[in-house]
Amino acid sequence: MNNALKIDFVSDVVCPWCAIGLAGLNIALERLTPETHVDFTVHPFELNPGMPAAGQEQLEHITEKYGITADQARINREQIRARAAAVGFTMNRDDASRVYNTFDAHRLLAWAKEKNAQATLKLVLLKAYFSDGKNIADRNVLAELARQAGLDGAEADEVLASDRFAQEVKEEEALWAQRGISSVPAVIVNDRYLIWGGQPPEVFEEQLRAILASDERE
Repeated sequence: MNNALKIDFVSDVVCPWCAIGLAGLNIALERLTPETHVDFTVHPFELNPGMPAAGQEQLEHITEKYGITADQARINREQIRARAAAVGFTMNRDDASRVYNTFDAHRLLAWAKEKNAQATLKLVLLKAYFSDGKNIADRNVLAELARQAGLDGAEADEVLASDRFAQEVKEEEALWAQRGISSVPAVIVNDRYLIWGGQPPEVFEEQLRAILASDERE
């Protein structure tokens, strides 16, 4: 069987299904044989590129964006909380939680890729936002989260204070949009296969095994 998986994970830091999907994907990858080599890369997608620096209250944002009632938004939130818990991820969101702009977070992830720490930083960012309620638009918060991911905090400060990786993030976002990615998470495997959404671990595992077997036959 082929033992190589190239995985491109297109997502946003404030996307709950991205957090659920990544947790499910990681569980699935752990279930594959130890000999499976995984080349994993995170790519940027902004759900709310026009979000102001101060952010917006969760309930207000969701009801305005999706045209649903407050009760519907709360029901959806509880369903998301349960799905997250099933894959070991804690969602601590409520009506007053805030949704933030993620452009600087994506710049930091682009920098972390150069340091081979992108996957670790992604998990730290998701936990900080969804579990701990951190303002991931605040550059001081982002620098501290970079430190938690094992990165150089001073260098993170320098990156955030500059416009480094801004163009790279914009170009990547445009590239994936051109490739037809309009919602996230989108998991592209071996440049050929697309798995949409925050799938359960069993679905990811089944599809990854099928991809490995299919590529082996070719």
